[in-house]
Amino acid sequence: MPAPALMVLATLLFATMGVCVKLASDVYAASEIVMYRGLVGMATMALLTRRQGMSLGTKVPGMHVWRSISGVTSLCLWFYAIGKLPLATAMTLNYMSSVWMALFLLGGAVLMGASKLDWRLMASVLLGFAGVALILRPTLDQQQLWHGLAGLVSGMLSAMAYLQVTALGRAGEPELRVVFYFSAGGAIAGALITAVTEGGLHAHSVYGAALLLAVGVFATAAQVCLTRAYAIGRPLVNACLQYLGIVFSFGYGMLLFKDPLTWQATIGMLLIIGAGVIATLLRAKVAPPPKDSQFNPNEG
Repeated sequence: MPAPALMVLATLLFATMGVCVKLASDVYAASEIVMYRGLVGMATMALLTRRQGMSLGTKVPGMHVWRSISGVTSLCLWFYAIGKLPLATAMTLNYMSSVWMALFLLGGAVLMGASKLDWRLMASVLLGFAGVALILRPTLDQQQLWHGLAGLVSGMLSAMAYLQVTALGRAGEPELRVVFYFSAGGAIAGALITAVTEGGLHAHSVYGAALLLAVGVFATAAQVCLTRAYAIGRPLVNACLQYLGIVFSFGYGMLLFKDPLTWQATIGMLLIIGAGVIATLLRAKVAPPPKDSQFNPNEG
């Protein structure tokens, strides 16, 4: 299967995972879903690494810890937002990570004393936040504002995790090992948070267990497609095609959850998609990351 087709399939699978997360949120806490998502990911990565004869031992455990802290926190906030907000809104806010990356680049340039700033990056950041304003204002009431902020922060932490994944790639860590330790971090953190905030795990029904399994299976299958697409395709094309996940989520939200369609929210999503694509293209010219580390940290 060609890389663009794999990328489209990956975004569809991730959007489907979002549907399962939203349905599971009626039964389980976000941290609990993250825990089971981590367990499925750990088991899958352990099997794949064993099949390839790869060791799970690492020389940079501290880097994996910091990557897991930012990535797992982002994942918890993202799943929380999916459970509380319209599906497309939660997905879009998380996909702000490219815009946050552009903002980080601008901030770094300022700290380094750059005499000139890239106005195109500045425009992409402003465009992205204009989209956020349009999405949050018409679709969220005051009680949902905190849920929207959770989704927004998940995108910022996702960008931070992306930087840490890039650093791990440059340190020579294979992707399967990175994903294994991220999944392990999610399983451990999810269990601890659930124990503290929920008083323990919820009882399972066949329906609930099926949803949890589906979250893990869809996420893992999507990750395999994503990894293969980046291995054989053009990174920038793949990065831009990732935004189809918002479109698929928008369709799922309208069909399954009767999410409202407002012109403000639609324009806001288009602005964020445009800003993300622009920021991705410009960022690749400024500081291209290693090819083997380009995957969404939340979806890893």
